[in-house]
Amino acid sequence: MAKEREGKGVKKKYCKLCFEKVGFVDYKDEKRLGRFVTDRGKIVPRRVSGTCSMHQKQLTTAIKRARVLALLPFTSDFYR
Repeated sequence: MAKEREGKGVKKKYCKLCFEKVGFVDYKDEKRLGRFVTDRGKIVPRRVSGTCSMHQKQLTTAIKRARVLALLPFTSDFYR
């Protein structure tokens, strides 16, 4: 007997990158990439961040490239 949510609407998530009109996510933009990485160094999934599929694919490749070039850490110092 689950209660149904009456009157409570779920806020629709929107793609922050589409809102900012970002055409291509660059691996050199560490501040933008840092918003989509957790404190432990994991990439935030689409359902949490609200990004569209096109930008999420670009984000993952850009974050992985930035990690290889040591612009972003693989893990945090606290986690080690």
